[in-house]
Amino acid sequence: MERRFEKYKGIHPGIVLDRELKKRSIKQRPFAMAISEHVQSFNAIVKGKRGITTSLALRIETELGLAEGTFVMLQAFYDIRKEKEKLAKGTPDLSILRKALFWDTDINRIDWQKQAVAVIERVFERGDDHEKQEVIRFYGKSKIDSVLPTKVSPPLALHENEP
Repeated sequence: MERRFEKYKGIHPGIVLDRELKKRSIKQRPFAMAISEHVQSFNAIVKGKRGITTSLALRIETELGLAEGTFVMLQAFYDIRKEKEKLAKGTPDLSILRKALFWDTDINRIDWQKQAVAVIERVFERGDDHEKQEVIRFYGKSKIDSVLPTKVSPPLALHENEP
């Protein structure tokens, strides 16, 4: 990877490519056609809506005279950053929450932060004590109280053996 691109680690490679094309006064459409890429696909890449494949990255690098692997590495660093963001958000312990609670959706694709209200309401409506306790642990009592101010009874036992 070229040294001048090191500072772009974690940024979508399409955005870096767009910047590079503008810097060289190269229009997207003719460039896409020069590397045998569909114009619409290329536009989606440049806007950061689609990733860059290895074969496309090699064609771009060859056409621009860049070091081999520059855009592949940028894509890898971008993917790493996105994965770290997902991990930082975290998920509740899915071994405690039954998939049947979320029968109408893929439990692995739930955005636990954006859909917090729906998750909390569903677990407190249909879940057992262990599931409710896991949701309280994950979101915190204050978040639960803000979503269900009158529905939460005294705190549930934290452990199975407690009364």
